[in-house]
Amino acid sequence: MHATLPLLKNTDFPPLRRGALETVQVNMGYRCNQSCLHCHVNAGPARTEVMARETVDEVLAYLQASGAANLDITGGAPELNPHFRYLVERAGALGVHVMDRCNLTVLNEPGQQDLAEFLASRRVEVVASLPCYLPDNVDGQRGAGVYDGSMRALRRLNAQGYGRPGSGLVLNLVYNPVGPDLPPPQASLEADYRHHLHARYGIEFNHLFTLTNMPIQRFGSTLVSKGQFNTYMERLRTAYCPDNLQRVMCRTLISVDWQGRVYDCDFNQMLGLAKPSGRGDGVRLRDLMDTDLTGHPIAVADHCYGCTAGQGSSCGGAL
Repeated sequence: MHATLPLLKNTDFPPLRRGALETVQVNMGYRCNQSCLHCHVNAGPARTEVMARETVDEVLAYLQASGAANLDITGGAPELNPHFRYLVERAGALGVHVMDRCNLTVLNEPGQQDLAEFLASRRVEVVASLPCYLPDNVDGQRGAGVYDGSMRALRRLNAQGYGRPGSGLVLNLVYNPVGPDLPPPQASLEADYRHHLHARYGIEFNHLFTLTNMPIQRFGSTLVSKGQFNTYMERLRTAYCPDNLQRVMCRTLISVDWQGRVYDCDFNQMLGLAKPSGRGDGVRLRDLMDTDLTGHPIAVADHCYGCTAGQGSSCGGAL
């Protein structure tokens, strides 16, 4: 695995400061039932990092103390963490809106047969990764059989009401480019997804989010191995759009890793960049219970051009 932080750290990206906190994004661990080529977390079946119950309780205490409106749960496959359902239930009881970043095929794993029903019963918003509506592209990026497994999972979610008009159960899909390219326009690609998935499989969803692949971890290492890293960075820099600076996710979000350590965003977490408090690498969520982060500086590096290139990219898709 090639380290990409040394290639990103010296940057001319403009300084950013935080606004009011809206979302706490929590990585419950790097264990996953898939090993995707574009994964910026380097997640997979062999990873053993899993958030402990004590840290989950820290998250719940922080949600209550901070008044953050949203809990964005990610991984790995966060559903494989034994405390996932406990976190969902307790956060919902606090009145927090819960989002689950789901790879879809986890719904087909042993012990997860009732996952769709559980998510629906707690009114969890599902943000599901589906990097293309064509099987060859999905299987090429995520592994053989993933496309068919994803279609089965989407049908199960639809059967619970997800993505159906009037149900109130939100199902959003996520697109990542297969290679070192920027995503196409989000609105037109969403129309293509909607037409193909409904015509061929009867599948419905609410929205499509397009995300730019970040030059870090597994994807970044692949770029280095293929001699494409500098070319990709130049593509991101050339497409830089300053208007996106006002809407990047790090202004209103904090990212918490599986050990309870705090970062400005999920990408900074994977790079080990400084925490939003400015107090160094040892800051945990429990250290910030009484801290207002509004106005604090955000740690930036060259990968930030990925969020601001072209139409922009965030956890909620194009900016």
